[in-house]
Amino acid sequence: MVHGGESNGCPSNSGAAGTRFDIIRQSLFISNDNMSTQTDTLLLDFPTHPLWTNVFVESHAKVVVPLRWSRVQVWGQISLMYGGTLSFGLVNYPFSEFELIAEELLMSDSMVKVYGALRLSVKVLLMWNSKLQIDGGQDPVVGSSLLEGSNLVALREGSVISSNSNLGVHGQGLLKLYGLGDIIKAQRLFLSLFYNIHIGTGSTLQAPLKDSSKMELITNLLCESPTCPEELIHPSEDCNVNATLSFTVQICRVEDIVVDGLVKGSVIHFHLARTVTINPGGLVTSSELGCRRGMGKGLISSNGAGGGGGHGGKGGPGFFNGHLTEGGEEYGNADLPCELGSGGGNSTSGGTTTGGGLIVMGSMEHPLSRLEIFGSMRADGESSKSIMESQNVDVMGGSGGGSGGSLLFFLQTLTLGNNSLLSSSGGHGGQPGGGGGGGGRVHFDWFNIATGDEYVPMAAVNGTILTRGGTGIDDGHDGKDGTLTGKECPKGLFGVFCEECPIGTYKDVNGSSEALCIPCPPEELPHRAAYTFVRGGVTKPSCPYECISDKYHMPHCYTPLEDLIYALGGPWLFGLLLSGLLVLLALVLSVARMKFVGTDEFSGPTPTPHESQIDHSFPFLESLNEVLETNRTEESQSHVHRLYFMGSNTFNQPWHLPHSPPDEITELVYADAFIKFVDEINSLAAYQWWEGSVYSILSLFAYPFAWSWQQWCRKKKFQQLREFVRSEYDHACLRSCRSRALYEGLKVAATPDLMVAYVDFFLGGDEKRPDLPPRLQQRFPMCIIFGGAGSYMAPYTLHSDNLLTSLMGQVVPATIWYRLVAGLNAQLRTVRQGRLHSTLMPVITWLGTHANYGLSLQGVQVDLAWFQPTASGYYQLGLVVNSVDEVAHTTPVSEFSNTISIEQLRTNDVCSYRQYVPCLGNSQYTHLSSTDRRINGAIINSFTLRCLKNQKDVLFPLSFVLRNTRPVGHQDLVGLIISILLLGDFSLMLLTLLQFYSISLGAFLVVLLILPLALLSPLPAGINALFSHGPRRSAGLARVYALWNVTSVVNVVVALIYGSVHYKIQSTSDEGAQNFHALNFSTEESGWWLFPTTLLLCKCVQAPMVDWHIANLEIQDRTLYSKDPAKFWES
Repeated sequence: MVHGGESNGCPSNSGAAGTRFDIIRQSLFISNDNMSTQTDTLLLDFPTHPLWTNVFVESHAKVVVPLRWSRVQVWGQISLMYGGTLSFGLVNYPFSEFELIAEELLMSDSMVKVYGALRLSVKVLLMWNSKLQIDGGQDPVVGSSLLEGSNLVALREGSVISSNSNLGVHGQGLLKLYGLGDIIKAQRLFLSLFYNIHIGTGSTLQAPLKDSSKMELITNLLCESPTCPEELIHPSEDCNVNATLSFTVQICRVEDIVVDGLVKGSVIHFHLARTVTINPGGLVTSSELGCRRGMGKGLISSNGAGGGGGHGGKGGPGFFNGHLTEGGEEYGNADLPCELGSGGGNSTSGGTTTGGGLIVMGSMEHPLSRLEIFGSMRADGESSKSIMESQNVDVMGGSGGGSGGSLLFFLQTLTLGNNSLLSSSGGHGGQPGGGGGGGGRVHFDWFNIATGDEYVPMAAVNGTILTRGGTGIDDGHDGKDGTLTGKECPKGLFGVFCEECPIGTYKDVNGSSEALCIPCPPEELPHRAAYTFVRGGVTKPSCPYECISDKYHMPHCYTPLEDLIYALGGPWLFGLLLSGLLVLLALVLSVARMKFVGTDEFSGPTPTPHESQIDHSFPFLESLNEVLETNRTEESQSHVHRLYFMGSNTFNQPWHLPHSPPDEITELVYADAFIKFVDEINSLAAYQWWEGSVYSILSLFAYPFAWSWQQWCRKKKFQQLREFVRSEYDHACLRSCRSRALYEGLKVAATPDLMVAYVDFFLGGDEKRPDLPPRLQQRFPMCIIFGGAGSYMAPYTLHSDNLLTSLMGQVVPATIWYRLVAGLNAQLRTVRQGRLHSTLMPVITWLGTHANYGLSLQGVQVDLAWFQPTASGYYQLGLVVNSVDEVAHTTPVSEFSNTISIEQLRTNDVCSYRQYVPCLGNSQYTHLSSTDRRINGAIINSFTLRCLKNQKDVLFPLSFVLRNTRPVGHQDLVGLIISILLLGDFSLMLLTLLQFYSISLGAFLVVLLILPLALLSPLPAGINALFSHGPRRSAGLARVYALWNVTSVVNVVVALIYGSVHYKIQSTSDEGAQNFHALNFSTEESGWWLFPTTLLLCKCVQAPMVDWHIANLEIQDRTLYSKDPAKFWES
């Protein structure tokens, strides 16, 4: 124990602590054993060889080194703990310079006092609730103090390093102020060479000391000078403490600086730093630390309110008692501000205010790499806080607010986070009538601004930047706003932060004004194009753009269709070229067709050699030259009766035979066996449900396929029936043993259109009936049912097979009969189901004027009639053949109570006839027959025709477009026109699809697939029809081509509907954006309907042309339409 003795009279002033030196450890211990004392322990000298290892000052010991120019150096550490105090120099003589060198300086609840200047050199400086006070006195000769902690300088728990003169803190490691109350402050403060500086929350770096009398001496150097000090723009790189510099706080050569607390000074400079981060709650400020007067000092009168200080904006005039006092004027350079803000008010009174200070980040040669601000940085002017002190406040107004200072940034990148603030605002005026201070200046000087593709945005600004003027009080005026500027931007960039000019503008000069971003020439922007973003901005008037959709092609943003049109010279030239090409191709196609097909479609009919076998069963029209006799005498001599199937051989009207055998064959068949035969036939003739379902589905999506499917099913069904009767059925219903044995008593045949079938009954040869078979006159009246259904694909035809021709040859020469068949078929082809009233009348007239004119000479007459009505209302049309003699007599023909003759049915009035027509729905019907009831039906004449019920289906409207007509001749011309229309149809179809593909892939698929394949099929169907051999085959294929043509109309209508909806929606959406300069389309789309509408017209023109073409193919003998009966028969 070497502590001082206790003082009973003054317990707080015990004796001074003694010293204890440990020679082994070479350490000095000074401890007062926690006894307070005001008496110092003197240390007059420290050895230099050998050096002491450690010095410990503990337990309220007070040690003083009183000598001037003393040097304290130890190998190890100097430790001050538990209230220990170490003083250098004398209080009344603060002019000495002291040097303290150690490995570590550790302070805990202790104090170091220096009177003079201190050179501290340690590796580690740790302070815990301790103070290091440097009092340099008022002598400017005293040098600046320098603290060097090469590895670590740390202040915690309210530790303070203070100096009333210049202070430099250097190091190579970390300087950290941990928290509340940790302060480093001096008149001028220089921090340098650290790797990292961290100012924690609640800690402070400050210079100058605001209550110091030297403060104005420092700021006055900048307040009256209109030029910017050189060290602010081009500071020295050595970072030494230099009292001649303008800075009050300089942080130099530090890699990373993090501010969570407060950095405060009149002129703050961050120099040669890499990254500065101001976190939320952190503040770097020079507010109210500028000039009290300054170049923009606000004026004041003896009886008025003070004007605000001016700087970046003019100070607001003060107004009081009717006196207006002008504010300070603007001064400084907005593009390189380095001035402090000016004060307002009267410096001789207590109400004067101070302007904002200056904060400089980086330098021209060494800008900061990155500045991140999430807290605040301020250089605001001071606001007047009270009424100006005066002997008479009633005649003296308030002082004006101080003007904002300057924030000068030399940066590479800047981040302003949310809720961050940069402010250089003017202070508010005082009451009453004080003017507001003018706003300060903020300037960003960007380093090495990259351009073009190398451009990277330099600033991410989400915070607030203020340079507003202060508010005038009462009648005082507000100060004007200050300036916010940036470095002159290169071409393509504008604004404070050198951002790219807005899309749709370009900038071809250097400068920062937004007005330099000139709108791009609108005439160079294609329709359906939008200006595109370009990194680094646009520097030329030819602004880059892109099409608004990938479906348009650069550079003109045309659709593929428009590319094609304009590549060929534009719409008009394209139309002319296309038309010429179509005509040329059509001519080539016609020539090729003539070469390939031959002359069978273009020449007239040629005679057929005698004895050649001609198939007269084809349901087309036959002229006299095409019809020759065929000797089927043997077959006709054994023929007894032809029994027609009922129904049209459709999925809902299949063929079926009546169960009751007609009277003509009752003696040839067994009744029970015949009924069984009919049941088997009817069962075989019925269709499966799925066959009708397939037909319904195909009818919905592709009707030509549905027709082909129906014909295939009909053909298959007919083959099954014929094969059944020919080989599978044992003919058990026939009485003739020979017929049963040879399978020759029954034969099934059908018209070529497979809509009418019949069973022919023949004698077996062993009946021994001299009255069988009956002669033709004995069969009268005899019915012949027409084939077809009065539709476009299956017109009504009289099918005269060889057997029927042979039978009729018994009374009518074959040539006359063939001529009759050809002429009647020419008339029947124009009959349309659904319009029977108007289309059957010419047939009835022709039968009376032409047919019976020639047949009456042979003793035969024919009449039009309907036959075999079914329960569903279906009936068949045909001829009733009778002898002229029988027609002249009245023959009972009804099994009912009423009797009616053929002649009476021809002449009966409509009302009396209605009860006999089953088509009207009456269950009764008239039998046109002799007493053996051979015919089941009724005569149709001009009177009874009106009672005939039209049968219309869902496809009836198509009959107005697709209908069988009379021939028009000019086959070559019609074929050429069809070729042109076919090629035009294909071209317009491709153009339409291309147009809708330019809308979207979905639009393309909708038009193409509704209905599926319909849009693509007319061309192959038409080519197939034009290049097929033979007029009959060509006519059939042409009908299929016509079906595809009409079916494809649905696709065109879908295209028109889709286009209308699409462009209506687009035009509606464009109305809201019509003022946006980048969207410059919608004018060309007004003609979108042109191609689909033209395609629709082309298809409408094709329909009648194909009808005429078919008529020309089927009717090659024009004399069939002769109005003179004599000429008709002569031909």
